[in-house]
Amino acid sequence: MSRKTSYSEYRISQMIIAIVYLLMISILGIATAAAETEARVSKSLHYSEGGRARTQSPTEVVDQYASLKVDGRRNKSPGSSVSGKIGSSVTTSQTDSIDFWFFSADVVLFGDDDNDGFWYGIDLLFDVDTIWNEVDVYAVTYLSYEGGPWNEYAATEDFTLFDSSADDEYNIVTELESGYPAGSYDLLIEIFDAATGEFLVGFGPEDTSELGLLPLEDFARDAPISVIPIVISQGHGGGGATGIWLLAVLLVARLSRRAVRMTFRPHADKVSKYAYNAGTTSNDTMVEKARPPIMARAIG
Repeated sequence: MSRKTSYSEYRISQMIIAIVYLLMISILGIATAAAETEARVSKSLHYSEGGRARTQSPTEVVDQYASLKVDGRRNKSPGSSVSGKIGSSVTTSQTDSIDFWFFSADVVLFGDDDNDGFWYGIDLLFDVDTIWNEVDVYAVTYLSYEGGPWNEYAATEDFTLFDSSADDEYNIVTELESGYPAGSYDLLIEIFDAATGEFLVGFGPEDTSELGLLPLEDFARDAPISVIPIVISQGHGGGGATGIWLLAVLLVARLSRRAVRMTFRPHADKVSKYAYNAGTTSNDTMVEKARPPIMARAIG
């Protein structure tokens, strides 16, 4: 009787494992398809003065875009077809102006709650110089997923460049909310004339490796995985099968969960790519504890 019971439980457990496996494949397939169609949402804080010293109150912006483009040709400069300024008329010429150049650019990644090596926060700092005393401009930033087309993820308000001053550094602190699957991303910055919408200068992974191969994912995909202990009884009352059924239910619930929570992050680990500065070849990697702005959000 005992041997028959054990054999029955074994057959049942094998069937349950097969069912769970099929459910996992199905759910992962649905999740992959959803990633190709879900809208992209990000939240950014813009500091137009003082760089990371953040001496002013930031402008908070929530950006919403169409689903991530992952297939197709990647143009060196997408500004001719995509512009972050409503009503601006961008010229088709995308040659960098000799009157403008990037003096420095630095990317610091933050926020990896599940410790999988993919970050949802982008702290971007850049300094653009010009031969002119004052020029009003705006910037548009893009991300490219696994070498695919450029996708705009943030656009600044108008700000002023003062010749070669170091006081006009611009800092954008972005948290990717949804629509960005885990992967390797490249980052591109483009500067446009605020009055005419004319493209002035761009800076991306072709100019420095520091803006390439950024391990990113959105916050919705960054939820830590909680380890739940499961005790499977081996008694004669069919407890083994019951325990496996419980495990199956928990696995499916974990894969398909749509939990809602509020989280505050006054502290986060930061990992910086190699900082680029004009005329230097710094290869120092910085890992530091930092205090990014506190943001609250719901995961849905």
